[in-house]
Amino acid sequence: MLSKIRNIISKKKKSKIICLTAYSKNIAEELDKYTDLILVGDSLGSVLYNYKSTRNVTLEVIIEHAKSVRLGIKKSLMIVDMPYKTYRNKKEALKNCKKIIKETKCDGVKLEGGVKIKNIVNHLIINKIPVMGHIGILPQLVRGKFKSKGKSEKEKKQLMKDAVILEKMGCFGIVLECIEKNLSNKITKAIKIPTIGIGSSNCCDGQILVTDDLLGLTNSKIKFVKKYVDLKKYIRKGVKKFRSEVIHKKYPTKSYSY
Repeated sequence: MLSKIRNIISKKKKSKIICLTAYSKNIAEELDKYTDLILVGDSLGSVLYNYKSTRNVTLEVIIEHAKSVRLGIKKSLMIVDMPYKTYRNKKEALKNCKKIIKETKCDGVKLEGGVKIKNIVNHLIINKIPVMGHIGILPQLVRGKFKSKGKSEKEKKQLMKDAVILEKMGCFGIVLECIEKNLSNKITKAIKIPTIGIGSSNCCDGQILVTDDLLGLTNSKIKFVKKYVDLKKYIRKGVKKFRSEVIHKKYPTKSYSY
């Protein structure tokens, strides 16, 4: 666990950190060949369950997905999102983080927030729970459309303060979500731990995307989402061929039958 975290930290300013989400063993197994970090994100709420908000994802649901993901990972650092209302105070946070790590064998957890959760983050780290921070847009608190952060002077000061305090509390890295480019660059240069961007420009030490978005399995219209392949097309092609062969009695042939 610690060696993987040290490896992530050592990449700052040397090589880009590649991060993606996974919710199952089979996907994690393929991602692990190319990633440095795999996140079992609460984004599974919208991607898999069609929830309008990540708030509906429960501790039990994310644990079950994380168990599956763990089976597919050999080398990447595995981080699990702490669901909404599972870290409202130090006692609750520690109890739930311990439960996640014990049951999923993950390498650490990710919490949304900055200064407001500094005491909770510090308490977890004192108790040997590796924590990744997350500032900028906080999906667990968003209602409606995503709006970029860091345009006003007030936001700039607050986000820089959030990043600095999370580093001080002991986080090993911070996700910067939808933060204005110049501010992302300043934050990345101001702290010694890696920044992982999502919609926050290429100034960050690494990047993360929701894998289902990258593969073209969702219909996301969010600005930072880039579809690298249309996997739906290949799924349709395979299913149509199977359907045709079944209808015309070409499958199963003798070689596929007992």
